[in-house]
Amino acid sequence: MLLFPAIDLYDHKVVRLVKGDYNQMTVYSDDPLATAKKIEAMGGQWLHLVDLEGAKDGTTPNFDVVEAIAKETGLNVEIGGGIRSFETIEKYLDAGVSRVILGTKAVTDKAFLQEAISRWGDRIAVGVDAKDGKVAVKGWLEVLDVDMFDFLENLRDMGVKTAIVTDISKDGAMKGTNLPLYERLSKLSGIDITASGGVSTLKDLRDLKAMKLYGAILGKAMYNGAIDLKDAIEVVKA
Repeated sequence: MLLFPAIDLYDHKVVRLVKGDYNQMTVYSDDPLATAKKIEAMGGQWLHLVDLEGAKDGTTPNFDVVEAIAKETGLNVEIGGGIRSFETIEKYLDAGVSRVILGTKAVTDKAFLQEAISRWGDRIAVGVDAKDGKVAVKGWLEVLDVDMFDFLENLRDMGVKTAIVTDISKDGAMKGTNLPLYERLSKLSGIDITASGGVSTLKDLRDLKAMKLYGAILGKAMYNGAIDLKDAIEVVKA
């Protein structure tokens, strides 16, 4: 299983939200590049970036930060948040990003997703944000009447290789991850699943690893000291 330490960006800062609520934002650092370099120094290999501003309005206000991290570290970088045009995908990939995560646009525009897959293959991933089993979009501000399991099967059939699945109710809450959900998702063949949201202990990581998931995202627990990144890397490698 791969470990994806996460940096959520807002106003060029490292922040975390609670359950996707922009009114419950904590700033952890004013220097995302320094944070990324620290993650790399501790043994991190991948980095999961989210532009929270972009997720709301479809722009790229933190692009310069993402580009600096991609070019000035040796980390494999994946980026999501407000990526709704081919130009934006190309811009990120040209900047050195390894993988682009589509969210709202993948849900609302199947033709766009299909074209993106045909152009860039497995460098396109899809973020599936779930609330009570339904798919949420636009920075989690809108919940659609779309079943997440049906949606994931459709993604797989379209050729999507990687999906990042977030249980919004668990994200940033420090109350553990949704293990029954990921246990069920681990049985979905033909698509790599990364668990996102609520990883609070090393046991969470061990349990996810035992399910043979593709990856797990480590966010708030890394910033508040609940999980030491070096320990998390050892658990995932063991």
